[in-house]
Amino acid sequence: MIIEMRIYHCLPGRMPALNERFSKTTLDFFKKYGIKPVGFWTTLIGPSNHALTYLLEWESLEERERKWNAFQADPEWIAKRNASEAEKSIVERVENIFLSPTDYSPMR
Repeated sequence: MIIEMRIYHCLPGRMPALNERFSKTTLDFFKKYGIKPVGFWTTLIGPSNHALTYLLEWESLEERERKWNAFQADPEWIAKRNASEAEKSIVERVENIFLSPTDYSPMR
């Protein structure tokens, strides 16, 4: 198992638009492509409250590449993502980190 941690750093004032896009659009596409979210968090205390952090579970990097690339290339997803940013961009930058559990991790 591999966990991908993604952090979306929003432009000021755009967190509501990102949350709306995830709840009303993105999660449906994740389901369509078999992408398994573990959870989603906003920053309560930290360097910026303009960040959405989420985790995705993958069986392998090959699975991640195949499913993520299919999702990103979906014409309907591209159209909906572009429409959500028609007036103003939402995300300033994205960080992603791939994590591998240790032998002593309760989640393996």
